[in-house]
Amino acid sequence: MVYYNKKISCILLITFLIPFIIISPVAAAPQLDIKSPSAILMDAGTGTILFEKNSHEKMEPASITKIMTMIIALEALESGKVSLSDIVRVSERAWGTGGSQVFLAPGEEQTLETLLKCIVIASANDASMAVAEHIGGSVEGFVKLMNDKAKQLGMRNTNFVNPHGLSSPEHYTTAHDIALMSRELVKYPLFFNWSTIWIDYLEHTDKKRDATMLANTNKLLGKYEGLDGLKTGFHNKAGHCFAGTARRGDFRLISVVLNADTSSQRFEDTVKLLDYGFGHFDAIKVVEKGSIQKILPVEKGHLENVNVIVPEDVSLLIEKGKEGEIRTKVDVPDKLCAPLKKGNTAGTLLIEQGGKIVKKVNLVIAEDVMKANIIEMFKKIFNKWFNF
Repeated sequence: MVYYNKKISCILLITFLIPFIIISPVAAAPQLDIKSPSAILMDAGTGTILFEKNSHEKMEPASITKIMTMIIALEALESGKVSLSDIVRVSERAWGTGGSQVFLAPGEEQTLETLLKCIVIASANDASMAVAEHIGGSVEGFVKLMNDKAKQLGMRNTNFVNPHGLSSPEHYTTAHDIALMSRELVKYPLFFNWSTIWIDYLEHTDKKRDATMLANTNKLLGKYEGLDGLKTGFHNKAGHCFAGTARRGDFRLISVVLNADTSSQRFEDTVKLLDYGFGHFDAIKVVEKGSIQKILPVEKGHLENVNVIVPEDVSLLIEKGKEGEIRTKVDVPDKLCAPLKKGNTAGTLLIEQGGKIVKKVNLVIAEDVMKANIIEMFKKIFNKWFNF
């Protein structure tokens, strides 16, 4: 009976303490006065969340949807499935989309590059539909690509039913999921060629028509240091939305605010989020791509030694003022045995902060090392004997 009472007491004590056990991310949650109902701030490099407010609440994203539209388009360009010079014929369906548009006419032909520029700068729904039909074969085929990509990116609370964001009960996402797809989009430098344009013009196929002005709806361009994207959105059910990104040095942040009451509020909340991120954190490049971390001897190889390198740049998100806490440690074997193939893993780089391992990076072999032939083996033996 005494044992039972002690067991109950322990359970009650643990239950009482659970609310006070905090697993800290990079820093304690800040007290930011974000008025928008849903928001998030993410480090683009590591995906670390620096602030969130109702970030998993499902909401309609309006034209922020076009972030995924652009991802699918840029992915198709990268794979060679389409090219910027492709001529796209505007269908009746695309022409009749409604909402924000650049007034493409049925049968009008534009290059894919021009249509993508219309999407990014002017948030053109008609251009989005034309691009969807060109890349996906149909709007429905393109939407399937969008949802497949969303699953691949871990967007668990998202469902797209169109490529433009016009209101639909089954068309929804979250601030968190938008941050995930924004992080994917910023990997494409081509996107920023268009997202940083203030004003441009669309020349129509019918030369009798006046050119359509393309005006960027991102009011923070040129007003907030380093800000170069991403996408605004608005309709009555979605409210005023904005997915923003800004870069200073190697440090890029992604912010998302949803369902703000006014256009100015979404931008004010964005500035608060980005100010907090840049004010309290930084991205430190710990090691550069290709840097030699160790030179290892090779047994039975045509080379005596081989370089072990870092295959990519390695950056770490840290709180400002804690740069001096970063240390690196190489964990590799004493030697390697041929044959060895370039790019194969040869060990691990351990990155420590404040004495704790915060990141592990594979180290790879810098070049192929073939097995030594008989003559090379004889030379090695002779050299060792002669040197001895």
